[in-house]
Amino acid sequence: MRPDLDLLAGWRAGDTAAGDELVSRYWTSISRFFRSKVGDDGADLISQTFLALLESAGPVENLKAYLFTVARRRLADHFRAQSRTVDLSVSSVIDLAAGPATELSRRRKTDLLRDGLQRIPVDDQIALELAYVEGLSTKEIAGVLEINENTVRSRLARARERLRDLVGELPKEFADL
Repeated sequence: MRPDLDLLAGWRAGDTAAGDELVSRYWTSISRFFRSKVGDDGADLISQTFLALLESAGPVENLKAYLFTVARRRLADHFRAQSRTVDLSVSSVIDLAAGPATELSRRRKTDLLRDGLQRIPVDDQIALELAYVEGLSTKEIAGVLEINENTVRSRLARARERLRDLVGELPKEFADL
């Protein structure tokens, strides 16, 4: 078993120190995931994600990918609870009228990128974030989005193109998007 999965097994068996260690390892990533979509309203969603991890009984092969799968489902539930019809593969955060995604960065390139990400469909945003921020593989992203790997590759290409169209000339640092 890998160390994260050992910690998960320990946490499920009642070892709170193992749970604290797991939450500490992944808090920033899961927090960033929600903050970019629902702003500061994501605290409950973060907690729900880790609680679902603890309460799930099934086997987990890749903890990070599993956490993002749960987080995506919690996000969809959050939007549905607000009496909205939600299709994360089509709707953007702005379409779903979420609050501010996060306190905007002082740097212009971050402002441009964030604005562009909020204007593309949420699943496209999630795919880009998982690939470029969290470093997940195509296979792992496919698991999170519950689609096949070829669809992930085409979704990433489409999302990069949409993002380029929305933000115009991105700073040189984003040329590889």
